[in-house]
Amino acid sequence: MSNLSIKDVPEAWAESLRQRAARNHRSLQGELMAIIEQAVVCNAHVQTPSGDPGNDSKDSMRQGRIVGYDRMGHPIMRFGWKTVEQLAAEMKAARGGAEPKYMPGVPLGVDIIREDRDLR
Repeated sequence: MSNLSIKDVPEAWAESLRQRAARNHRSLQGELMAIIEQAVVCNAHVQTPSGDPGNDSKDSMRQGRIVGYDRMGHPIMRFGWKTVEQLAAEMKAARGGAEPKYMPGVPLGVDIIREDRDLR
C-alpha cells in the first residue's frame, strides 16, 4: 500500500475534517480514506477499463456513476440511463394505463398500519 502525505493544510480545514470524522464515527485517517475512496469511485465512471474517457461501454454501465451523496457522505449510485419516473411511466404503459393489481388475500401496507393503529 502507498502512503500519502499532505503538507501545509490550513488549520480551519484540518479542524473541519476532524469534526467530520467525529460525526461519522471515524478516525481522521479513516475519514480521509473515505474521502479519497469517494473521489476514486466518482472518477471511475469517467474512464472505462480501456482508459478512454466518455466511452459508454457496458462495463462502465455495470460500474454505475455517482449522482449525489447521502447525508452520511456515501455515494448515491445510478446504474443505467432511466429515471424512476421513466420506469414508472413504462410500467404504467405496459399495463395499458391501468393501476397496478394487487394480489388477492395479501393486505396492503396501509391496511396493516390502520389495523395496528386501531388496536392501540
